Amino acid sequence: MSYVEQNRLGPSSARKANAGQGWQAQLDLSFESRGGNTVLTGRRHIGPLVVQRPFYPEAGACHVYVVHPPGGIVAGDELSLRATVQPGAHALITTPAAGKFYRSEGPTARLVQEFTVQGGRLEWLPQENIYYPEALAEVGTHVHLKDTARFVGWEISCFGLTARAQPFCAGELRQGLELRVDGEIVLCEHQTVNCDVIEARWGTAGNVSLGTLVAFPAGALDLRAARSVEQDEVLLSCTLVDGSMICRAIAPRADRLRRAFVAVWTAIRPLLMGRAAVLPRVWAT
Repeated sequence: MSYVEQNRLGPSSARKANAGQGWQAQLDLSFESRGGNTVLTGRRHIGPLVVQRPFYPEAGACHVYVVHPPGGIVAGDELSLRATVQPGAHALITTPAAGKFYRSEGPTARLVQEFTVQGGRLEWLPQENIYYPEALAEVGTHVHLKDTARFVGWEISCFGLTARAQPFCAGELRQGLELRVDGEIVLCEHQTVNCDVIEARWGTAGNVSLGTLVAFPAGALDLRAARSVEQDEVLLSCTLVDGSMICRAIAPRADRLRRAFVAVWTAIRPLLMGRAAVLPRVWAT
């Protein structure tokens, strides 16, 4: 079952499709604007995927931290995260720690993320996903923007356990990203990452961390701001595609890649969101 097919299933169907193999978890979030403030009006979860409470470190925007209590994703787990942002609302969603995909002896772990922004603003800034040696994972991200919606988000992947000298010598990540604006596809891509891709010069040339950042709408000023960011041991490239800005990066370490993406976000946020960057408090813990 592909991540697209999984995204079409309801909670009960998902449990039946993978019964007895792993955790089934789903989290649905809704944000609305009330009196100039963004309120988390909907919070529904099934299984171990939750949001404990909203935070308001800046006026008018709501920060939430998605928590996965088991601490890691194992073979057969199927997680679904959905968020809807209504007109005038501004939500920033992140995670308190890196996601971990553990080794598998056969079943695939799946994560589906679907974001719908109805004229509001959404920032999806999770910490990196770490793929352990021999992990089998499938991750799909779908972004639907409507009317005057604004969006910035990233996905950062780290392969293997470098500090333990455990390379990603076996395993595979199948990843998909889709961006739609008023129903029209602006970006649609799929990639498969394995040991061959990481080692090859045409792949990541030994860099074990790679990431993609997407911002919409974007123009020449956003691109100039993103390209002005200085990187330390990070290869970063930013381009404009049909009104969106796509930044690709590879690095030998995930923390350096994430630092580069935070710097890009800090540079473009005043242009894209009309406000200075306010880092989520959980990143400092």
